[in-house]
Amino acid sequence: MRERLSRAAVRLDAATPTDRDRAVDALRAFAILGVVLGHWLVTALVADGGTLHTASPLRDMPWLAPISWVFQTLAVFFLVGGHVATRGYASARARGTTYGQWLAARLARLFTPVAAVLVVWTVTALALLLSGTDFDTVRALVKLALSPMWFLVVFAGLTAATPLLTRLNPLWPLAVVLHVDLIRFGLGGPSWLGWVNVAVGWLVPYTLGAAWTRGELDRARAGWVLLTGGAAATAALVLWAGYPASMVGVPGTTISNLDPPTLAAVTFGLAQCGVALLLRDRLRRALRRPLAWSAVALVNLSAMTVFLWHQTALMATTAATLPAGHLPGLHTRPDDLTWVAARLAWLPVFALTLTVCWAAFRIYEQGPVRHPSRRSRVARTHTHPPHPTAKSPRRA
Repeated sequence: MRERLSRAAVRLDAATPTDRDRAVDALRAFAILGVVLGHWLVTALVADGGTLHTASPLRDMPWLAPISWVFQTLAVFFLVGGHVATRGYASARARGTTYGQWLAARLARLFTPVAAVLVVWTVTALALLLSGTDFDTVRALVKLALSPMWFLVVFAGLTAATPLLTRLNPLWPLAVVLHVDLIRFGLGGPSWLGWVNVAVGWLVPYTLGAAWTRGELDRARAGWVLLTGGAAATAALVLWAGYPASMVGVPGTTISNLDPPTLAAVTFGLAQCGVALLLRDRLRRALRRPLAWSAVALVNLSAMTVFLWHQTALMATTAATLPAGHLPGLHTRPDDLTWVAARLAWLPVFALTLTVCWAAFRIYEQGPVRHPSRRSRVARTHTHPPHPTAKSPRRA
């Protein structure tokens, strides 16, 4: 078995163009897995009588906030997305592809896997309601399952605006976020104004990705400036401006750094982007090894499937084990270290359930399985421009 895996890894490595930036795929894989693990660690479905409701260990144990610093990796995803989109659009123009053709192809790859999730959860919600399940429970489950999709809408909007963003300086959207928060928190402005940051906040790392494409972030100095400046600004905002320490939403709190994004979330994202840029050379060297590259390629092949179904995997595990009683780490209140230890023990079970979901629904992302005699999808797609959701490890 090991020999077969090694041979497959060597073949994939040989099929990869020598000029491919493998660090891009590694950063994308890191961002996706960070989001998945972060949700699994800080999302709890507490059984209360005949209902299930969401809770977070960060509410009762706020000192666990550093977990969100490690696993809230969306800024890295938008950084890579901006880099890949701007480079891909330039390549498409050079080939004579129209903007409409380019955009249609990218959005189709982005949203095709979504259809399966919507159908499954529509049927599931109706079945639960007809079976007499409490409406609040159904609403909590559906909201949790579909909550990752907000990011796809934002990402699609930024993708559509790529031709306008190729030269935009990241300081402009950062200035907008600063003024929105100043009006909201400093001048008592309306809370709805914060939703402007949903697009503008993630535009900051996206335009950093465009700057990467332009070659403006090639030097290590750029990474250090982003890391130190972003970290210092975030620390100042948390310590002296009243921003939450957690970089994800916590139920019951008045201010969330993520829903909608705040200035603290954006400056923290700048620090993360700095780390990502500083790691590029090390990742490129590490991914010269065929097995390491194959692992990264596998994650990229299934990035959308993993992202869209990871919350369903958590809920399926929670629901399937509910007849066994209120199990620690699944159905109990996340208010002590016992829950944390139990949740860590459940992570392999979540991963196994997600593997089942992946096997059932990966076809919507990767397409039908082809005859072995035909050229492999991985090797074939290396000759085409990439996509930030990475159906396959194509040219970055």
